[in-house]
Amino acid sequence: MKIATLMLVSTPYFVTRYTAFTQAFPDCSLHSIELGRTSLTYPWKAHDDELPYQRWVLTETAAESESTVNLVKALFRVLNQIQPDAMAIAGYAIPTMSAALLWCIWNRKPVIMFSDSKADDAARSWWKELPKRLILSQYQGALVAGKPHRRYLAQLGMSEASMLTGYDVVDNAAFHPSKIRSRPKPYARPFFLAINRFVPKKNLLNLVLAYAKYRRAVGESAWDLVLCGDGELRSRIEAELARLAIRDSVHLTGFLEQQDILPLYAHASCFIHASIQEQWGLVVNEAMAAGLPVLVSTHCGCFEDLLVEGVNGFGFEPENVEQLSALMRQMSSDSVDLKAMGQASLQMIQKFSPADFAQGLHDAIDHAACQLTKSNLLAFEKKS
Repeated sequence: MKIATLMLVSTPYFVTRYTAFTQAFPDCSLHSIELGRTSLTYPWKAHDDELPYQRWVLTETAAESESTVNLVKALFRVLNQIQPDAMAIAGYAIPTMSAALLWCIWNRKPVIMFSDSKADDAARSWWKELPKRLILSQYQGALVAGKPHRRYLAQLGMSEASMLTGYDVVDNAAFHPSKIRSRPKPYARPFFLAINRFVPKKNLLNLVLAYAKYRRAVGESAWDLVLCGDGELRSRIEAELARLAIRDSVHLTGFLEQQDILPLYAHASCFIHASIQEQWGLVVNEAMAAGLPVLVSTHCGCFEDLLVEGVNGFGFEPENVEQLSALMRQMSSDSVDLKAMGQASLQMIQKFSPADFAQGLHDAIDHAACQLTKSNLLAFEKKS
């Protein structure tokens, strides 16, 4: 069976997931189609690694900078060459994704959606949601991230039976404490760790403000804060650090590739993800796979599935600076068993593994094929 997938651009996350699929189901031929070799939004380095599946790149430029017409033409050429038996498409917001759906409809191929959208990602209105319901009705299934994502697709009309989970996973083994603890300590003092693009929705200015309040309350025994990432808000963040007089205890690493982040995961004391709006938050998976306790915004898509209050960490309202500051004080005090929380994280994240993605994709495709066959039979009976 030939399965084609379509996404914006390849990332280490997808390489891990697709590799797990090809290993689990060697009788399936996987073809990964990517709009571009690079992305303006996500600055992953372009790679040409030897992969256990077929990779197709529609344009050598950044995906967002190529014209839709050129992308659709290239997409149709590739699909006509592959002739997949089924397809998985990462969303519907980009016109090229809709073109792939149309190709599947014209060629009567089962198609599923990769989705980690949830209802509170943005303001919703019926006139915006109606087209989504119509588009979604053409899919025979979906592989989603977790509970809020299932609820959202159900609101848009997809049946519960058509949705499988396991989409948002990482290579847990690569972050396991036994593999990364030997890496050299990046900082002498204990530290909170946050990894984000420096954009408004990541809520970093409130995180910095909460940290300043925490540091004033705790004094010299306070942990440092490491902000890993880069983006449009960097200059504002640097100005805020200077204004709050905490520049010496907040470390800005810039954007780092996965291998360069491992020492931070290995030696952080607690991970914080403070986003105001976040479909999932794969860095939380990584932190838990590294055995870290976590503080997670209740607005993150992973919150319901990955955090058990008081067991592997705590949740907080992202705009409540006092609440986050108090949780930082709690985590750095003797009242919390950080080791036990980290072990709980490590145990819980094993239920969100590349193997779960592989099984979820296989089952979603199988369900979609069955649904399309039933639909074809019904259509044939009506004509008869």
